[in-house]
Amino acid sequence: MNWKNSILPHVVIALALSLVINFSYLLVPIITDQGVNQRVDAAESSEHNVGVLHLSGDMHGYIVCDCSLRDSTYVTAWQVRTMKLQEGDTLEFTTREPRDVSEDVKGVHPRLDRVVMRNGEAFSLDMIYDRPSRTVEFVWQITYYALLSFVLICIFVMLRKRSGLSRWWYLRVAVLAILVTGVAICFAPVMAFKEGVMRIVFFFEAPPHDNVYLVVLTKSLFMLVVSALYSYIYTLMQQRQVMVVENERLKTENLATRYNMLMGQINPHFFFNSLNSLSMLVRERDDERALQYIEQLSYTFRYIIQNGQSGETTLKEEMAFAEAYIYLFKIRYADKLFFDIDIDAQYHDWRLPALSLQPLIGNAVKHNSITTKRPLHVAIRVVDGVLEIENPKYPKLDVEPSTGIGLENLRSRWQIVTGCDIEIIDEEQRFMVRLPLQKR
Repeated sequence: MNWKNSILPHVVIALALSLVINFSYLLVPIITDQGVNQRVDAAESSEHNVGVLHLSGDMHGYIVCDCSLRDSTYVTAWQVRTMKLQEGDTLEFTTREPRDVSEDVKGVHPRLDRVVMRNGEAFSLDMIYDRPSRTVEFVWQITYYALLSFVLICIFVMLRKRSGLSRWWYLRVAVLAILVTGVAICFAPVMAFKEGVMRIVFFFEAPPHDNVYLVVLTKSLFMLVVSALYSYIYTLMQQRQVMVVENERLKTENLATRYNMLMGQINPHFFFNSLNSLSMLVRERDDERALQYIEQLSYTFRYIIQNGQSGETTLKEEMAFAEAYIYLFKIRYADKLFFDIDIDAQYHDWRLPALSLQPLIGNAVKHNSITTKRPLHVAIRVVDGVLEIENPKYPKLDVEPSTGIGLENLRSRWQIVTGCDIEIIDEEQRFMVRLPLQKR
């Protein structure tokens, strides 16, 4: 996965850049065919001249048509070498006017444009030279410039990832990239005539003609600039991704810390209430009920240890804990406290934060008067995926001060774990809390 995320995008971009700057090579067959047809048409439409070639000592030549140098056609030394022309060759050819001569200048010899026939035979460069195929030339160009772009991207990306880079470091990176580009220019593959044969050679071996210097320099500088730009954008995207992951990690750690703090507030509160109930049984010297109470108390604490830090649990597991917790209160209130539980089996696997029922059951007992004449009935039910805990309000004569810690902790834990809020309905005659369950 790391390889795909780091190397593969660079390879794809390098190949894409190479295809962009070498796009003309894809059109070579079409252009060549059209060019041949156009040149053939032009040759057919233009006047063909016939003359004999005479070479000078510096290998420049003139094609004399009427045995007079006045109407002769100038042939450059490069054309002589490229076409392998020899003294005395009879040429059928077309001419062109010199581009670098103004119209006011008269008497300048026309230049050789194209040789149609030599010594009575059809003439073309393809008949002279066994040049590499267009496919081979295309593969060389694409591969070389893709490799150059990939190396430049790796230089920019890897050095930018180093932390604490100063401006001097960035300057060194730029100098290194320029040096690599300069070396790459020297070894760029080009098509050129060497020792009378057209073949693929290194740039420094190519003779200066056909603007080869300008073409190679333009391609290499384009690769340098675009690779640097891509590397900068890629680095910014990587830094943004790292920041997003780091923020999520810090957010998760913060939520876990807050949740653990809230759970830490619940456990002591529950522990002290349980000790108070147990001390009552001990004072009454009811050993059997005290032992049973200890067993249920042990189960509740075991549930807290096993599930208190897990965040979520199923409604079935939470109700098993609630029944053990309810038993502790029934020991204390005998036949004065009742719990009406109505939960369909289809909701057993629905989830909720662990220890959600403990503070609600505790508050119902704590803040209401529970007597034989007016027993307290607490309803626990599920309505349309919402867990409801409802009890009537029987205010005590001596109202115990409420800190609100239980409900606030429950609301905070519910928001942290589920992202939802609980609904508290506090009316004159009843008190109800609605807890939205999470479907598994």
